[in-house]
Amino acid sequence: MKILLAEDDLVTRKFMQNFLSNYGECDVTVDGMEAVDAFMMAMEEGEPYDLVCLDIMMPVMDGYQALLGIRNLEKERNIAEEDAVKVIMTTALNDEKNVKMAFDLGCTIYSGKPIDKEKFEMALKKLGMI
Repeated sequence: MKILLAEDDLVTRKFMQNFLSNYGECDVTVDGMEAVDAFMMAMEEGEPYDLVCLDIMMPVMDGYQALLGIRNLEKERNIAEEDAVKVIMTTALNDEKNVKMAFDLGCTIYSGKPIDKEKFEMALKKLGMI
């Protein structure tokens, strides 16, 4: 499985990279713009990501903007919804407004922080990723 992690917090980024590396190749970015660029490059190289984990609160471009950018890139390439990348939003913002916005923009799963390894693994299983 090919995974893209976008996380600006160093401690969380290291934890998530270590955790996700158990399930596949994990590329890391520190802001939303880098994530969209990495996603686009992977598509252009014919090696798209299977899973994208996006933090919401990031500099330059937040997770919502990155998610919108990723979904727009898929639309431009006529990628069917069932073939679209799975996106897990990882954030401390657990209020109804943020959860709804994430799903409205096309996230697949919303995972609150701090990350619970067991719950995250259950989410990956639910997506058929592991």
